[in-house]
Amino acid sequence: QVQLVESGGGLVQPGGSLRLSCAASGFTFSSYAMSWYRQAPGKERELVAGITSAGGSTNYADSVKGRFTISRDNAKNTVYLQMNSLKPEDTAVYYCNAKILGLRFWGQGTQVTVSS
Repeated sequence: QVQLVESGGGLVQPGGSLRLSCAASGFTFSSYAMSWYRQAPGKERELVAGITSAGGSTNYADSVKGRFTISRDNAKNTVYLQMNSLKPEDTAVYYCNAKILGLRFWGQGTQVTVSS
């Protein structure tokens, strides 16, 4: 079965950096685009970044452009989100997402808290 396991979240000061990882299994990882979403308390889940199956194209929410970078390693079945210059408004649970044959699959999420 499809499994997505996020890691790398934590508490960081404003201006700091974190690197999230999402280990995927149960499907042909290299055949599918992957995305990162986030959900802050009281807010809807929103798309943060996406990457095509081979990694040749990426897209970002305006709020993270220039600060976040999505990448993938198809040999390791892993997608990453490098987050720099973090702001308090980046505080959220971050989720890895795969859309496979019309169905969306989610990981359990990893908490990112940006606070001094």
